[in-house]
Amino acid sequence: MRGVVFDGKRAEVVDDLVVREPGPGEVLVAVSAAGLCHSDLSVVDGTIPFPVPVVLGHEGAGVVEAVGAGVGHVRSGDHVALSTLANCGACADCDRGRPTMCRRAIGRPTRPFSRGGRELFQFAANSAFAEKTVVKAVQAVRIPKDVPLTSAALIGCGVLTGVGAVLNRARVDRGDGVVVIGAGGIGLNVVQGARIAGATRIVAVDANPEKEAVARRFGATHFLTSVDGVRDILPTGADHAFECVGRVELIRQAVDLLDRHGQAVLLGVPAATAEASFLVSSLYLDKSILGCRYGSSRPQRDIALYAELYREGRLLLDELVTATYPVEDFAKAAEDAGEGRVARAVLTF
Repeated sequence: MRGVVFDGKRAEVVDDLVVREPGPGEVLVAVSAAGLCHSDLSVVDGTIPFPVPVVLGHEGAGVVEAVGAGVGHVRSGDHVALSTLANCGACADCDRGRPTMCRRAIGRPTRPFSRGGRELFQFAANSAFAEKTVVKAVQAVRIPKDVPLTSAALIGCGVLTGVGAVLNRARVDRGDGVVVIGAGGIGLNVVQGARIAGATRIVAVDANPEKEAVARRFGATHFLTSVDGVRDILPTGADHAFECVGRVELIRQAVDLLDRHGQAVLLGVPAATAEASFLVSSLYLDKSILGCRYGSSRPQRDIALYAELYREGRLLLDELVTATYPVEDFAKAAEDAGEGRVARAVLTF
């Protein structure tokens, strides 16, 4: 079967992957579509260290092909969106409704794939850049069949991270002022999350002026190509500033833009060794810097919620899919995504 494999030096499309059958508590999914997220590119360029060889991809949707023993919430033929959280469901964090903090969901890569007799790692417990993948049952969330799979694929990372950061982590409230630095796939979902939450002033900031139209479509009330004009819109500062690029100088800008009791939420992923600086005095008056893993999501609840919001016309998905590519054109998709020519590239099988 086809898939995208990174061997530590280059990522290439291969056609001789093998994936094992699902075991107890697992689901085999025939992947229909998978979004190309910058986290996948970050594995290739070394920003995110990961053992190799690895099958890439972590934002996908497809059709259940088989289930292992003990799986009852999905069955063969169901349409599902995939999450990256292979949480255990039984630890203290899972019991508190914080599956993103489950220690069994972080840093324990498995190897359900093989190629030429050699086992390959699974990226983010998902590996959606393959015709078929095996995931834990908790990662497969049933969605209505009238949600296009090319759009549903984006729920599992971009939407969960961006919208989730707004609703779950920052808890943006009606009337709040929000600044979103970076209008890529994650940033656009932060923008629409802020719109859904009822923020009245949503300032999207991106160096590319061509992103203004799509940012406004998703809910931005203002668009700037730098943070210089933010204070003209929010004179006392932002209630929430989201950094969605992963650059330390932008993290500093997010902190400096805060109003009293404001929050800077970090969503971009800089290099693992990167350090950011800020004035300690800038955090007085109850300001905060918040990390955010995967939108502080509860996927079984949140994916179903976002699918319903999409059906009601309140959550935009189709507009996120700016280009689709057959998996054989992965190199072109990666180039377009890396250069910022598309908000979200989607690979299809």
